[in-house]
Amino acid sequence: MNSAYGFLETTGYTPAIIALDVMCKTAPVEALQSEVNDFLGIVVKITGELAAVRSALEAGEQIAQQLGGDPVTKILATPEKQIEPIVNGPEEYNGLLEQNVVHLPLITKNNQEETDMAIENSFALGFIETQGFTAVFNAIDQACKAANVEVIGKEKLGGGYVTVVIKGDVAAVKAAVEAGEAEVSKLGNLIAAYVIPRPSESVLSLLP
Repeated sequence: MNSAYGFLETTGYTPAIIALDVMCKTAPVEALQSEVNDFLGIVVKITGELAAVRSALEAGEQIAQQLGGDPVTKILATPEKQIEPIVNGPEEYNGLLEQNVVHLPLITKNNQEETDMAIENSFALGFIETQGFTAVFNAIDQACKAANVEVIGKEKLGGGYVTVVIKGDVAAVKAAVEAGEAEVSKLGNLIAAYVIPRPSESVLSLLP
C-alpha cells in the first residue's frame, strides 16, 4: 500500500465537513483529524492509499467549491516520518475560542458500539453556519420550532463564524434547515446551510 496524506482546507466549517463526508463515501480513506486555522477556516486531514486519497480529494474539492468554501487541497504522496506530530498531533485547546481547535476522531470502545453507530446513522445531520451569533441562535430556534430535531453541537472559527449542527430524520432535518436558513438574513450573513443524509462514520467521529 502506498500511504499518503490528503489535506482539504476551506473557509467555513460546513464546506469542510460536507467535503469530508463526500470524500469518505467516494474512496476508502481514513479521517485523521480536523483543525481550525483561527482565520475563518478549517482543514480536514485524511490518509490512505495514494490513488484513494487523490480520488477522495477531487470529490471533496468539488463539493466544497459548490458550497463557497474556496478550498485548498494538497496530497503528500510520501510524507516524511518527522512531520507526523505536526500533521496528526494531539488535541489542542484555544482559550480565545473556548473550544478545542484540533479534533481527533472519537474512538469507540468496542465493535458493538461501532455496529450500533452504523445501524443508527439512518438519520440526517443538518448544518447552519452564519457570520454572527445572534443570527445562528435565531435560526436554530426557528429550525427547532419547524421540525422535531435535536441540537448536537456548535463550532466556532473566529471572525464571528459559528455553525450549529442538528440531527433527526431526513425530512425533519430538511424542513428545519430550510426554516432556519430563511431567518438568517434578518440578523446576519449565511455562510452555508446543508443536510447530510446517512452521514459517514468519519463525520460522526469528528463532530463538535
